[in-house]
Amino acid sequence: MRKSEKKKENLPPGPPTLPIIGNLHQLGSHPHRSMFELSKKYGGLMSLKFGSVSTVVASTPETVKDVLKTFDMDCCSRPYLTYPARITYNLNDLVFSPYNKYWREVRKMTVVELYTAKRVQSFRHVREEEVTSFIDFVKQSASLENPINFNQKTLKLSGSVICRVGFGMNLAGSKLEKTYDKVIVQTFEVLGSFAAADYFPVIGKFIDRITGLHRKCEEVFKAIDSFFDEAIKNHLQDESIKDDIIGLLLKMEKGEIGLGEYQLTRNHTKGILLNILAAGIDTSAQTVTWVMTHLIKNPRVMKKLQAEVREVIQNKDHITEDDIERLQYLKMVIKEAFRITPLVPLLVPREASKDVKIGGFDVPKKTWIHVNIWAVHMNPSIWKDPESFFPERFRDNEVDYKGLNFDLLPFGSGRRMCPGMGMGMALVHLALINLLYRFDWKLPGGMEAKDVELGESYGLVCPKKVPLQLIPVLTQWT
Repeated sequence: MRKSEKKKENLPPGPPTLPIIGNLHQLGSHPHRSMFELSKKYGGLMSLKFGSVSTVVASTPETVKDVLKTFDMDCCSRPYLTYPARITYNLNDLVFSPYNKYWREVRKMTVVELYTAKRVQSFRHVREEEVTSFIDFVKQSASLENPINFNQKTLKLSGSVICRVGFGMNLAGSKLEKTYDKVIVQTFEVLGSFAAADYFPVIGKFIDRITGLHRKCEEVFKAIDSFFDEAIKNHLQDESIKDDIIGLLLKMEKGEIGLGEYQLTRNHTKGILLNILAAGIDTSAQTVTWVMTHLIKNPRVMKKLQAEVREVIQNKDHITEDDIERLQYLKMVIKEAFRITPLVPLLVPREASKDVKIGGFDVPKKTWIHVNIWAVHMNPSIWKDPESFFPERFRDNEVDYKGLNFDLLPFGSGRRMCPGMGMGMALVHLALINLLYRFDWKLPGGMEAKDVELGESYGLVCPKKVPLQLIPVLTQWT
């Protein structure tokens, strides 16, 4: 009877499956790339089976728009994911929580209280102070001709900003100071992993213990939980801390500020803080690193961009966020970096909350839905010569990355779009302007532009696999 019912469904096409594992053997180490190759044969909406889980993958602007906009309400919930549930205090966060009343209240709170343009602007002095400190470090490295590890140092920069903005404390001296880069990177590895526990209900957790995923998750959770305890204790003891995000959440715990019908508990607070800590640090850091990677690999673009920045800034000692709007080529370069190396190439999986029909195909209730952003960005029918880094493709092109154009979606779109985009991009712009205005850059050890690797490590956010090492050179503007 079940077989006859399935035959009536017009499911999207997909590759043959193997017993028990389904199509898991076809994912490889970079699932977004593997899925893109499969979609070339099976289409923009494709069926896959991961263990016991039925999945569809959207890989074209048309199918992605259906998932993220047309049927957003029916496709915006989340499946239960074992290790994200652990790290987010049983899905008390914004990213992995299923679509329900609690999620809607938290989303509304973050948009209204945490990520408004006014709130972003109120922390401007923090960004400027931390970027100044970062530039002082770069100057010291330049005078000694020491290479800078961008993977590490941009994490420290964004970590310092987020700790002050979100937790009212400095990263230096905290419990995360010596391990924050490892903890943040491993957090995204865990959150983006294809965990056996999610696809094999009976033996999955045993498999994850063998692979070490379970142990890694526990280590990450304990490190972050300890930091949150320290940050909350510090906030309660220091009466001078008034305008940070922890303070807002603690008022909600006490009922001084309402969250609809919900009373926040400490686990709710920590779950929300996890999003702010991890997403706030890693996305900004990786964006700066990837932009600098593409610039050093493309000297023509670097030269053109530095010329624009130096013409606009013109001997200003103190660069501020007011200078950003006049840098049109910088905006093109950032768009192109987002296109060719999106930070989240495969969006967090969604789950259909009811039967829907997408592109003429049936997507049954409880089906997992993967949105392959990388496939859209690499589609040659949309982007000419998609593997080439060519910012000029955005000249006289209205496509933006703010979720309204389905050809370019680095932050997603719809209800699940990243709410902290404005906060993160303010830091990205300010850091890049300073790095490009004040310094010239060269590769260490006789390396040439063609030697720069573009491979990424896979996780929820994909960092550069081989750390970017660059030597700053002092200029007349330094």
